[in-house]
Amino acid sequence: MTSLPEEQSKTRLGLVIDLDICVGCHACAVNCKEWNSSGYHAPMTDKDPYGHDPLGVWFNRIHTFEETSEAGQRTVHFPKSCLHCEDAPCVTVCPTGASYKRSEDGIVLVDESKCIGCKLCSWACPYGAREFDDDAGVMKKCTLCVDRIYNENLDSETRLPACVSTCPASARHFGDFADPNSNVSKLVKERGGYDLMPEMKCSPTNKYLPPRPRRDEQAAVGSSPRRLEEAKPEGGFLGWIDDLLSE
Repeated sequence: MTSLPEEQSKTRLGLVIDLDICVGCHACAVNCKEWNSSGYHAPMTDKDPYGHDPLGVWFNRIHTFEETSEAGQRTVHFPKSCLHCEDAPCVTVCPTGASYKRSEDGIVLVDESKCIGCKLCSWACPYGAREFDDDAGVMKKCTLCVDRIYNENLDSETRLPACVSTCPASARHFGDFADPNSNVSKLVKERGGYDLMPEMKCSPTNKYLPPRPRRDEQAAVGSSPRRLEEAKPEGGFLGWIDDLLSE
């Protein structure tokens, strides 16, 4: 089986995902697919993409849930990809060394030349973050765009994972968790960032920022329950609009 680095890396690169402002637009998934289709893990196979039984390799997937609480209901969009765990079971279960964790930055990768397609890593991953390419017969996964973040031919501003650079809501952040003064470390501290499924004891590098509590019940359930017919006579339609927007 494969061993993890003996010492924790001095640099720990990863993502912070803000569940409070993710709008579920799937831009991160689409841009990830576009970049990696010609990058480190290219190609990323799609079978029957417009048919009844589509099958494809996606490093980012977005799950959407309806949350119900005393304050009401709201929709939460939950992006998920490889979490680049410190204690990565996908690595230690690999019989060939194809799955490995880099000692220099903590990124978990797959060496496709060593992968035999046994799928042990996908069974060991509690987050379901592995993607098997049926055409190539090998396992693939998020690389944190390692071929992009270290590419000196790109401007420093663009040396970010594709999912981070494309997010229109700025819900995704990239940085070094080993640096307490980095943007991601500060966000986790200020917003109470947490591990996904901490009971699995994988110590994922990526963190999630929880949705903020709604200010009141009305904000939690959506728009004002008032209707046009309830508009004040002196205001008419424009008065109703002005009153609604001023809330």
